[in-house]
Amino acid sequence: MGEINKTYSVEFKQKAVNMYLKQGMGYKSIAKELGITHRSVQRWVKYFQEEGVKGLEEKRGKAPGPLKGRPRTREQSVEEELHRLRAENEYLKKLWALQRGQTDDGNKHS
Repeated sequence: MGEINKTYSVEFKQKAVNMYLKQGMGYKSIAKELGITHRSVQRWVKYFQEEGVKGLEEKRGKAPGPLKGRPRTREQSVEEELHRLRAENEYLKKLWALQRGQTDDGNKHS
């Protein structure tokens, strides 16, 4: 089974970062004291140095940018929808005919 990723609060991450930056502790010492991996501490310090406190916020499961999720398709006009549905109808008729072994002229193929 896969490992479950633990989520830490911004305050907890900030504490680890401060221990490194302000108290001069090493990654492994901080990790041992807080019961986390030294890689987590390294990552948080890097994010903090690049983005400040915002870099410590949880990023998993959040879509980037103001438009979240999949882009919406634009609304079709009645004419566009009619054209699309007619084309879909023709396609399905041809597919059905091919499955039955017929051509456009209605004759059976052997």
